[in-house]
Amino acid sequence: MALTGVPALTSSAAAATLKDGRWCNPARGHFPAGGYYGAPRGRYPHAGQDVTNSTGTAVYAAAAGTVVRRGTDVLSGRTGNGLVIAHGGGRYTYYGHLSAFRIPLDAKVAAGQRIADMGATGHVTGPHLHFETHSGGLGSTVNPVSYLAARGVDLGGGWPAIGPGAVGATVKAVQYLITRRGTALVADGNYGAVSVNAVKKFQSSRGLVADGQVGPKTWPRLVHALGKGSSGAHVRGLQVALNKHSAGLAVDGDFGAVTNSAVRAYQNVNRLVVDGQAGPKSWEALVG
Repeated sequence: MALTGVPALTSSAAAATLKDGRWCNPARGHFPAGGYYGAPRGRYPHAGQDVTNSTGTAVYAAAAGTVVRRGTDVLSGRTGNGLVIAHGGGRYTYYGHLSAFRIPLDAKVAAGQRIADMGATGHVTGPHLHFETHSGGLGSTVNPVSYLAARGVDLGGGWPAIGPGAVGATVKAVQYLITRRGTALVADGNYGAVSVNAVKKFQSSRGLVADGQVGPKTWPRLVHALGKGSSGAHVRGLQVALNKHSAGLAVDGDFGAVTNSAVRAYQNVNRLVVDGQAGPKSWEALVG
């Protein structure tokens, strides 16, 4: 299938690492027993990874692309409501057993944009997301857990990893957070030499390995616990991360009523504690 206007998910700047910030976690939840890639399923092995949570849990685009299939039983052998997103270069993702669609067929979507709600449509024993990654063409499935892990994403729900050359909203969040930590950066979403050196300086000051990769050891030291009344660059980082997930906020650095409502809404649809506080668990979900 020839596609135009679809990001190729590679660039000269990001060529050095797959951890380029272009992929993210499609849903929060846990892995159920037997829902792993390759698990026995009669004549054919399980083609994806199941992520279990309650009906209505938000489902997000794992990367930018175009919705090329939307409806019921959109792939052979898959039941219930599903979506297929084409990401260019023969890469596709599939999202199954959905309870609701949030975007139309042929829509262009950004990484992290809300596209659907988790559900229990089709042949299932309970609500979950059936998530697949296809590489080399639609139908050529690969293990979603290892595929995303190579791109810095923990499908099981943990802190991500981004490396030099990364781009996008998560990089902007890092740049705002580093600015709050004392080294002013332009929040342009490009993780180039200036930003990498600032991160290395921060890592060194905290006794971390100064490798310039923002991963599970660096994130917890970089983020701030934020609540209503907070203000500054770290709030801008939070607002950017919320906007990646369709919040539509003004990035003004003011944690007022609107941002508080957006945090609560995000926590609710991701089955986090709804307290309006951007603590470590909320940050981990937002940047993952």
